[in-house]
Order: sequence, then structure tokens, then C-alpha cells
Amino acid sequence: MSQTTLKDRLTENLQTSRSVSKTERKIKMDNITDIATVDSDYIALKSDALGIIAENLKNQELSYALFDTIKSPAGGATSFTVPGVSGDELVKELVGIIIDYKTPRVRFDSVDPVEGTLPSCFSADSVVSNEGKLCNQCEYNEFGSKDNGNSNGKQCRESVSVFLLRPNSILPIIVRIPVSSKMSFLKYMTRLVSNATPLSAVVTRISLEKATSKGGQNYASYKFEAAVQLSSHESLTARTFGQKFSELLDATDVDTELADAA
Repeated sequence: MSQTTLKDRLTENLQTSRSVSKTERKIKMDNITDIATVDSDYIALKSDALGIIAENLKNQELSYALFDTIKSPAGGATSFTVPGVSGDELVKELVGIIIDYKTPRVRFDSVDPVEGTLPSCFSADSVVSNEGKLCNQCEYNEFGSKDNGNSNGKQCRESVSVFLLRPNSILPIIVRIPVSSKMSFLKYMTRLVSNATPLSAVVTRISLEKATSKGGQNYASYKFEAAVQLSSHESLTARTFGQKFSELLDATDVDTELADAA
């Protein structure tokens, strides 16, 4: 698919989404705010969180751009920079309930694309691209495809975007997991599966360790561990909250999220 065709499709999707009437959006909001609350340390689970979101946003779209995003620190630093109402704060670990995560891939024609440039190809799940091509069979997913073979990297960028719900907030933060730690995250998911533990049943602790690449570059390696087992009531409410919350996200904003991946 040409760059022009892709731009036309993305523009058409955006215009279609924005044509949805305010009445339809309000109906959607009203249908997802009925979630039972529980006694919990998490205010999103013991309050009408979705009702508060719907009321305060006045039926406006809840888009990715509204969330605080925590990115990987540079140079192998082992502290996260977390935005707050009083400014940024450095923390050694992030603790919360993972209510959802995405595994996007994105490819640009340019090695260093200008901000706002639309991708040449993208995938929301790292399995099938927007063109219907299998990602594991794509030449741009091969090591050495980046920089015309001048590096061992892939031209197709990949990452994990984790929606982490913290105790003192009704909105999750987005934790961007770089490709260097994607396997660590997936192994953590697999261990939970092996123990028949739903993702929403545990409080996850995310920390950083200093690591060095084969090329001698320092980077931050992500570490994941289950810190606390939630009660069955908390787990069920967290799962329902995550499912309903995902329905609020503006689907057209997925393109923006993918374009900013990795």
C-alpha cells in the first residue's frame, strides 16, 4: 500500500469517528458506568470511576493523548520519571494493576521521521499489519533490515504499551516497554498463565536494572513481578473496569499511539 493510500485511509477513519453524534457517545458512556464497587486500596475499584470520567469529560473522547506516558530512561538510568500535579517525580518502581496492554509495531520510510509523519505500515497486535500481511513473514521484521543493513536492528519498530492502574488514581498511566524488554514482559505474562492467574488478579511491580548491549551501550532493562494477590472481588472488579475502560478509548487514536511506538 502506498504512503498516499495509507494517509487517505487513516484520514477517512478519523473523519468517520468524528462524525459520531454526541448522543451516540453519551449512550455509550451511560452503558459502561454500571460497575459494582468493592472495598479496596484502589480508588478506581471502590468508587464510581467511570461515572466520574464520563461526567468530567462531558462525553468527549477519551484518547491516548490524555494519559501520562512513562518512557524508558536514557543511558541505563534506573529511575522512572512520573508526571504529577506538582511536577515530575523520580521513582524507583511502578506498582499497580495492569488492566490492559497493547503490542504495536510500526514502520516508517525514514530512519528518523519528523514528528507527525504517518507510518508506512503498522500493526496493532504485532501479528497482522494494516495491509493484512503477517508480521513474522515481513522482511522489515528481520534483523539487519534497519539502515539498509548497516546495523543489526529491525526497520519495523515494536514495543509494549501497558495500562497500569495505580492505587491513588482512577485513570491508568501508560508504561512504554521498549523492544529490549518485550520478551521479559511476555515471560511474566506466561508465568501468570502457568499459575492460572489472571492479569487482573495481581498487583504488578515494575522496576529497572542497568544493562549493557552487545555494542557496549547502556540501557534500562525492565523487571516484572507479582507483588500482591488481589481478592477475588477486587480481581473481578479490576477485570470489568479494564474491559469497560478500554471501550472508552477513541479507536482512531490507535494510529497516533502506533506512530509513537518504540
